[in-house]
Amino acid sequence: MRRIDIIGIGIGLFVAGGALYLILLKAGLDSSDAGIWSQALLIGGLIGWVLTYLFRVVTKNMTYNQQVQDYKDAVLQKRLEEMTPEELEKLQAEIEQEQQSSKNS
Repeated sequence: MRRIDIIGIGIGLFVAGGALYLILLKAGLDSSDAGIWSQALLIGGLIGWVLTYLFRVVTKNMTYNQQVQDYKDAVLQKRLEEMTPEELEKLQAEIEQEQQSSKNS
């Protein structure tokens, strides 16, 4: 995320909190109750967002991990495309030999 994105999110949360406070005031709550409930809802949303982030960290489903995996796949694909047919046959034979040895173990 870029710095401007973080600033935008911060301003958006500030505006959302104020709007929620005003909505709760219009709904009939007094100012202290409206303040408490608007803060509680914003903190609840923040905790929910953090939990989704932690879930992505634990499952390794983050943008960085995906970029690294895509890069590794692209490098491997490029290397395979550059190999001669003889090299590909040799690689296939090595793979089959490893599979046979792992089945026998």
